[in-house]
Amino acid sequence: MKSKAKSLAPVTVQQTVSDAFRDVLIHNLGLLAAWEEAARIGDDIEGVHQLRVAFRRLRSALRVFRAAVPRAATQAWADEMRWLANQLGPARDLDVFIDEGLHALSGKLPLPGEEKLAELAQRHREQAYQPVREMLASNRYGAFKQNFSAWLETEGWLDEELTDQHRQRLEKPVVPFARRLLTRQRRKVVATGEEIDQNVPEQMHLLRIACKRLRYAAEFFRPLFEDMDVFIDHLKQLQDLLGVMNDVAVMHQLLETLLTGETDPETLQYAGALVGWRTRQYYEIKNSFNDRWQEFIKAEQPWRG
Repeated sequence: MKSKAKSLAPVTVQQTVSDAFRDVLIHNLGLLAAWEEAARIGDDIEGVHQLRVAFRRLRSALRVFRAAVPRAATQAWADEMRWLANQLGPARDLDVFIDEGLHALSGKLPLPGEEKLAELAQRHREQAYQPVREMLASNRYGAFKQNFSAWLETEGWLDEELTDQHRQRLEKPVVPFARRLLTRQRRKVVATGEEIDQNVPEQMHLLRIACKRLRYAAEFFRPLFEDMDVFIDHLKQLQDLLGVMNDVAVMHQLLETLLTGETDPETLQYAGALVGWRTRQYYEIKNSFNDRWQEFIKAEQPWRG
């Protein structure tokens, strides 16, 4: 199933901005349906993960095309997507904690308490998946898919109160639009990266968000430019590093929730050792940040060729 998330939106050099806007959104809306069953069952953690990615990509697309389709025409959709995606957050955090924290370190810490903490995390995970299933079965989610799909199929943004400038941009070829957008978003990443304090996780998280927005835009427009895969790969390596650092930071908060009211000394001792281990991993990963950053800075920008 994982290959579904990697398929390309059918954007072509012959399209207008309006055409590309429609097809990018229709493509990513389809990814929601593709991963619903996996998220509902919960056996494959990619289900909830890819649903969240699809929602993020949809919201990112609304942002990417904002110069042609203004916020006023899309804000209601963005707000609804945010609410729906938020129902997936706790389940995803626990999936990451169990898979990349507990499972990755299984048997490596010579301490008791591993099984008890794993059982505690699994109970919380089962509880966290209930809102996921309720959301997927809700009238609200069904109405969103139906209404948003109809808005896309009928190009409903053209019925909004758009300025003449917006309508002119929608009718122009997509390639120049994509060039400007990618250049502007890359500048935002560079500016954010040059200003952050690497020792402040919140600032590194802001860079991660900027990288994610650039990556989504690059993937939307990938069919338009040769060698985009190379640029995206450099960006992905940087984003993945920042993602692991964020997961480690989130783990501290998640453990506070899991251990509320917990008195078993073995469970608490193992959790403390886990925090220490992951903190060490955090600093090891951070040491490679500058190399990844320089690789990204030096990467060719295919849309400028």
